[in-house]
Amino acid sequence: MDRLGSRCPVSRCFRPSLLICLLILPAAFVMYPMLRTLSLRLHSIITSTYVSGAHSVVFINCPSEQIARDIARTILEKKLAASVNILPKASSLYLWKGEMEEASEILLLIKTKTSKVPMLFSYVRLVHPFAIPEVFSLPMDQGDVQYLKWLEESMEDQAGESSCASC
Repeated sequence: MDRLGSRCPVSRCFRPSLLICLLILPAAFVMYPMLRTLSLRLHSIITSTYVSGAHSVVFINCPSEQIARDIARTILEKKLAASVNILPKASSLYLWKGEMEEASEILLLIKTKTSKVPMLFSYVRLVHPFAIPEVFSLPMDQGDVQYLKWLEESMEDQAGESSCASC
């Protein structure tokens, strides 16, 4: 009995299994989005079907049409999206710092791969003039297969890989 306790008393060292768990759990949380995207893509290829949520629509409000166009062009150039609609003059009412505000805004409707949404959000936070830009996404449940194939192809560079080196 003394021999077992002397090898690794609980109070003196971590058990190897506990240490492994402490290393694997954070890695799993970090890797989850990438693994989910890869598994969805693999499922789509094998079954020749569309998997719900592989693509998203992102909404961004901009204070002017010029800012909206500049953001839209750069998003397309960086291949963060395949298509951007610029919807003119939306009237917005919102609460800001406890006060009701009213403004005219331009809405960007962006079609992209769900895997690119975090990079898109990061880019918009860097360039958007609002302190807290209105940026959110909704996953696409269904869509025309040819359109979704075009979305995929439009966001690839010549080597067939997605690019966003400067995001």
